[in-house]
Amino acid sequence: MIHKTRGIALNFLRYRETSIIAKIYTEEFGIQSYIVNGVRSAKSKTNRIALFQPLTLLDLVVYHKSKEQTIHRLSEIKCSLPFKSLPFDFVKSSIALFITELLVKTLREEETNSPLFEFLSESITYLEETTAGYENFHLQFLAKFAFFLGFGPETVKEIEEQLVENLYPYTLESEMREAVQVFIHLPYEARVHLDRLQRSKLLDALIFFYKVHLEGLGEIKSLDVLRELMR
Repeated sequence: MIHKTRGIALNFLRYRETSIIAKIYTEEFGIQSYIVNGVRSAKSKTNRIALFQPLTLLDLVVYHKSKEQTIHRLSEIKCSLPFKSLPFDFVKSSIALFITELLVKTLREEETNSPLFEFLSESITYLEETTAGYENFHLQFLAKFAFFLGFGPETVKEIEEQLVENLYPYTLESEMREAVQVFIHLPYEARVHLDRLQRSKLLDALIFFYKVHLEGLGEIKSLDVLRELMR
């Protein structure tokens, strides 16, 4: 059957000579894979492969034959928010790669989750459109995203207790504690001052907190690039 849905591009694999298999988080069907033919052909008149760069927001028309099918096909695709800053700003693009890797490792549901899709769409839109004060965005995202994964804390004390229970070797400084409380409850526009070292320590603590709840999270390869650009 043919369906219309919004989507968020995550990554893609080359398939045969000119095609790809794209992994997309969709509003209607959750995480899905789609064959896209001809996007790598030298004869292609448009650069459609750019539509599948990390976190691109998409409007889709898709073919889904059955729930048992693991790879589907795209009928139509267009970008709903052309990026003007995210791929070209080194800090933003490193944050985008980190978020993309996190989503690939954590999104497993193949079903509708409208609140999660709206959260991701609004987060990406904010990161694209904001012009200043986004150096803490990845920390804000981690604090908020945990709620949609089922282990979101109501207070920073909950995080601290779980860090202690799991033998995390460091404690959060008062500025970091206050920052996390803001990140949990206030929108991205809320400004919090953290220096580079505090930002790095808080990132480590939040990643550890995620690993407490997500046993298979493993190594996040984009972290090193993110830390380097945040210096």
